[in-house]
Amino acid sequence: MDEEDDCPELVPIEEKSTTPAAQIPVTIITGYLGAGKTTLLNYILTEQHNKRIAVILNEFGEGNALEKSLAVSQAGELYEEWLELRNGCLCCSVKDNGLKAIENLMEKKGKFDYILLETTGLADPGAVASMFWVDAELGSDLYLDGIITVIDAKYGMQHLTEEKPEGLINEAARQIALADLTIINKTDLVKETELSHLRDTVRSINGLVRILETQRSRVDLSQVLDLHSFDTKDGVRLTEKLQLVKTTQPHLDKNILTVTFEVPGSVSEDHLNVFIQNLLWEKMFKNKEGLAMNVIRLKGIVSLQGKQKKAILQGVHELYELDETPEAWADGEPSVNRLVFIGRNLDGDVLKKEFLSLVSNE
Repeated sequence: MDEEDDCPELVPIEEKSTTPAAQIPVTIITGYLGAGKTTLLNYILTEQHNKRIAVILNEFGEGNALEKSLAVSQAGELYEEWLELRNGCLCCSVKDNGLKAIENLMEKKGKFDYILLETTGLADPGAVASMFWVDAELGSDLYLDGIITVIDAKYGMQHLTEEKPEGLINEAARQIALADLTIINKTDLVKETELSHLRDTVRSINGLVRILETQRSRVDLSQVLDLHSFDTKDGVRLTEKLQLVKTTQPHLDKNILTVTFEVPGSVSEDHLNVFIQNLLWEKMFKNKEGLAMNVIRLKGIVSLQGKQKKAILQGVHELYELDETPEAWADGEPSVNRLVFIGRNLDGDVLKKEFLSLVSNE
């Protein structure tokens, strides 16, 4: 049975396997059911963008996976495919055979140059992101480009204010906390006052996130693809961005919020690792109410003792990375550590005090 012959071959683009550009970017698209994720995917696939895109659908318990149909865009044409991997398409649950499917996908790498992963409405995008971000074997072929959260303008506030049992995080709020880009969709269905309230709430949860507003999930693709949110190359942009972030006040109860601070000086890499591990892994730091701080997303630029180059710090849940950027501290430029934490029960004063104890101003 040789079904491969029936598949239209995609035209290979020029060889680029020896450069970092040969890595395939992965964009995670998340959001509640009905927010417009699938509409966004279909729009991206059918729009002319000169990219060959593979799609992974990641729904849990939603009918038989074999009945799921996927599409790959080639020169604006759509090819419907089933579960098995052919022509750059697959349908899988990341919880079980996801990694194997991606490994198979890597063997056909020449056939596409972008992966879009749509998660189910209740999925924690952080768990999915970590699979691509940290797996060393995959890391050579893939990089996590960014997390996009689609929000329904009409029902977004309803999802965000939904009461959860004690100790559980509101899924809609967590999806916003983890996002690099949020798309508020169906803006034509609400009044400006409602939209403004939703916008402020999104900003209060995640002070770093960029917000796009749209109808029918139609967006400028240059603002959605190639975000480079997890790259060390993002150091310069991140430095500028972090300077603009402000600590937020929670808009909702039991809230996720953004905390940021700036501390001059340099820090020992070992001491910084202990600080991050105590915060993310051991949950040792508590706020004034005695509640353990729970960090969902962490970003920062730090000055490491004995290193000429700026370092970028990224964290998603318990996972974090500390990498040097290509950018060195300029002569006469003061060494400044800028950190942004997004999560629950955060207390900026406590975090800053703990961080200050690590810093030397030599």
